[in-house]
Amino acid sequence: MASALHLAADPDLGAHVGPNPSKEHPMAPRYVLSASGSHFRFVLKAGNGEIVLSSESYNTKSSALGGIESVRKNCTLDGRYERKLASDGSPMFNLKAVNGLKIGTSQMYSNESEREDGIAFVKYNGPSVRIEDLT
Repeated sequence: MASALHLAADPDLGAHVGPNPSKEHPMAPRYVLSASGSHFRFVLKAGNGEIVLSSESYNTKSSALGGIESVRKNCTLDGRYERKLASDGSPMFNLKAVNGLKIGTSQMYSNESEREDGIAFVKYNGPSVRIEDLT
């Protein structure tokens, strides 16, 4: 996951650093909104295509878009991250809203340092990256 943090700090690799996300590199970090049947979900992807944060399933597209907005509002606040270990002992995190509900879940990392890099990536990119709507 260290590469995702590197992407956030290197505009040549496609991270969003300016006010005009429409001019981003095609592989820039982004939210990807998708549908499966009548359910919607989103992921936050790094520029290398790695999924950093995954949402729960939503019943409506507008609810999924609201989930993205909740990530944008909460992701810069360190207290919103629940750092934990998965059942196999792998470090991971959940991002939670002010009401304590889970907004998104990370991948599992091989160590705590990589988990912190993942959190740093979400904090940096989460507020402003574009939405790729695949619905």
